Amino acid sequence: MDYLKKELPSYNLHLIKTDKFKTVSVEVIISRDIKKEEITISNLLSSIMTYTTKKYNTKIKFAQKMESLYAADIGSCCFRLGKTINYDFNIRILNDKYSENGLFEETIDLVDEILFHPNVVNNSFDNTSFNVVKHKEKSRIERFKESPSSRSTLKAFELFDDKSPSSFNMRGYLTDLDKITPNNLYDFYNEVIKSNNIDIFVVGDIDYDYVIKTITNKIKFNNNNAKNINVVVEGKTHRKKIQEEFESDNTTQSKLSIVCSIENMTDYEKKYVINLYDLILGGYSDSKFFKNIREKHSLCYYVSTETSKTDNTMLITSGINKENYKKMTSLIKKEMKDMVLGNFTQEDLEKAKTYNISSIDEIEDRPAALIMSCHFMNKMNLDMPNVIKEKIMKVTKEDIKKLASKIYIDTVFLLGGDKK
Repeated sequence: MDYLKKELPSYNLHLIKTDKFKTVSVEVIISRDIKKEEITISNLLSSIMTYTTKKYNTKIKFAQKMESLYAADIGSCCFRLGKTINYDFNIRILNDKYSENGLFEETIDLVDEILFHPNVVNNSFDNTSFNVVKHKEKSRIERFKESPSSRSTLKAFELFDDKSPSSFNMRGYLTDLDKITPNNLYDFYNEVIKSNNIDIFVVGDIDYDYVIKTITNKIKFNNNNAKNINVVVEGKTHRKKIQEEFESDNTTQSKLSIVCSIENMTDYEKKYVINLYDLILGGYSDSKFFKNIREKHSLCYYVSTETSKTDNTMLITSGINKENYKKMTSLIKKEMKDMVLGNFTQEDLEKAKTYNISSIDEIEDRPAALIMSCHFMNKMNLDMPNVIKEKIMKVTKEDIKKLASKIYIDTVFLLGGDKK
């Protein structure tokens, strides 16, 4: 695998050359500072832009176009990275070698159509497309209520810091959806498309010169001011006393969500140590949480950890019986304290390293994972995978203990478990 980054006036072009795939993946990611009130309209915008376009102004015409590109796959979404919202437009096609010459250029023409020629009439998005997509977004938001795990996690982050982007519901909000019209959606589109933090990724068995020439000739943003923005959320000092909150819900199983603050994490810890800490404590099936809480004490249906380098937080989630709450939280605190004291083995550390490196290697097996890895690498100033793997092997128990001493439980939230 080879990687080339080309900085252009209005966007960054990232080329990943690999012969592992018969496809070529093209992905455009537009990044902006996240605002809670813009999440819902952002989701709606990303959906409508890949539903129809000016040229392919019905769903049937758009589908026929995709079929003509050898049944290309297309998708769009919005995701959060730290304090940014990212608009992701992606398309995967057969490599010209396995289809026909010119397919890549025709695909880039479609990308241009999606980005710069939306299905707009009189400064408003097409009503038919708008109503269909808005209905889908409403259903997606409403389905959030059907997931106790998601609700528990979101509530925990709201209690932790309701101003932090980690507390924002990325599915959106019904109250904001009601305010969106075809006209103000088009106004918002014009804001987004002029953003100055844009990355285009191409992955496959590609010719660099050909791809660069094709994309630079066809994709022309109007910002002329490409720049990088800081994605990392400023860390929060933990409360002196852990806050606990309980909420009734008509479920048999309780959903436990614990938010921890990671304070003063160094670049070295962020790049190489935090993943190993996470794995040893609760990140996979050989973790301390899994072995000592789930298997030994049989206190939970599941228990896991998830650390965020951009948010400076660690989330612990579990499904438990309500009556086991005190014993469960006590054992979690004990396992975290043991990490500070170094009560884990060198074998635990070596297994975590092997698992972490294996996960990095697996990234190269999926185009989407390669693109996201590259995106995170650039936005967070991370190293290339080969460097990361080399540095991971040098992490010591003392490095893990030092980081563990910077992680504090701040907020504990328990949802449901009231159904008999």
